[in-house]
Amino acid sequence: MQKIGHIFLLLRHKMQDMIRKIYKFGGASVKDADAVRNLAQIVSQHKDEDIMLVVSAMGKTTNALEKALANFREHEGQLDMDALHEVIAYHDDIIQGLFDGNTDPRFDENIAGLFIELWEKLQKTDMPYDYQYDQTVCYGELISTSIIHEYLSKCDIPTRWLDARQYVIAENETHYRAANPDWDETRLRISKLNDEHIRGIVCLTQGFIGGTADGKHSVTLGREGSDFTAAIFANCLDAEEVTIWKDVDGLLNADPKRFADTVQLPHIPYSEAIELAFYGATIIHPKTIKPLQNKGITLKVHSFLHPDHEPSLIDGGHRKNDESIPSFIVKDNQTLVSISPRDYSFMDERNLKTIFAVCADLNIHANMIQTSALMLSFCFDSNEQKLKQLRANLKDGFSVKYNDGLQLFTIRHYQDGLESDFIKGKKVLVKQGSRSTMQFVLS
Repeated sequence: MQKIGHIFLLLRHKMQDMIRKIYKFGGASVKDADAVRNLAQIVSQHKDEDIMLVVSAMGKTTNALEKALANFREHEGQLDMDALHEVIAYHDDIIQGLFDGNTDPRFDENIAGLFIELWEKLQKTDMPYDYQYDQTVCYGELISTSIIHEYLSKCDIPTRWLDARQYVIAENETHYRAANPDWDETRLRISKLNDEHIRGIVCLTQGFIGGTADGKHSVTLGREGSDFTAAIFANCLDAEEVTIWKDVDGLLNADPKRFADTVQLPHIPYSEAIELAFYGATIIHPKTIKPLQNKGITLKVHSFLHPDHEPSLIDGGHRKNDESIPSFIVKDNQTLVSISPRDYSFMDERNLKTIFAVCADLNIHANMIQTSALMLSFCFDSNEQKLKQLRANLKDGFSVKYNDGLQLFTIRHYQDGLESDFIKGKKVLVKQGSRSTMQFVLS
């Protein structure tokens, strides 16, 4: 009996050393020195709870890197360092604000090395765009987490820096900018972290990025993919919960920058969160929920500005009052495509199969779909290159018409008249509804 008791004590000790909570901090939560200090204060209060941090690029760094990449490709790499000046100066301001010039030479060398690598990869403009995008844009997260790692160490918070590209492994080495994980290989690598975890040491890694199995190439998981990264790590580590730290008080029923009198959704089931994410609620990445639901892991949406405010909870429970609060979702920069068979045949299953196969190959996600006898119409996030390829791939059998610069307005748990204020003065190109959702395509 003593031996069995000893085994149970070992198991209990082992479970205590598991990584239990994943904290995800987005770009807004690390946008400047004050924001990083706020992150450190939150972490210091929870560092003994076996947490892992998943952190995005700082502020709008991803946008700036996209701009730099576009400039390099337009000029075939023939630009001087001014193309990166905005990104370098921005991070240097944050470093100065955090360390006041008192940094370890090894840290300075590390940050300089990352910018040199970025500079070199930006110049390789003979590579396909999507591939080069992933090899360059990933440096936003690498630089961000390197700075935060150094600052947490300065604050006497023991931290272990992890390169997400060695853990989140892409299932397809040619599927760049929207990679999906090879779950078997990813789980094999991430699960080992529990064996290596030491209580009191905070693990820190990057959101949005991953790598190929051979370790030679970077991939990204799609814009705003850091939520998905947090869910991947939580699933593979059998964590108890994921907390997304945002600049709003939990999960709201609308973007407070667009709508007045927003209210918090205090507790919703996974199914409702999936619906909201699918329709474009930017507070949660669409792929986030499934890995959490599969393991019954709770998702919290918490305010990093007001950490004492009660977070919103997303879990497997069913809430009877889910439908009492309508949610309003707006997606800008939409393209509406209308496709008709040239031979005036019906828009039947065969034609639909052809069109959707092309969309799948081009990684075009339809945010709204409407069909009639002779036409299929759908909205997707505007992308000039993908639109051009779509038209080229369908030109032999179909007529393709489109409108750019549109808005997609979705009301979840629709009630009559709720749309009136928002659509006033706008032209409604498409309107369609189901039992619980109404969508409007607006010019």
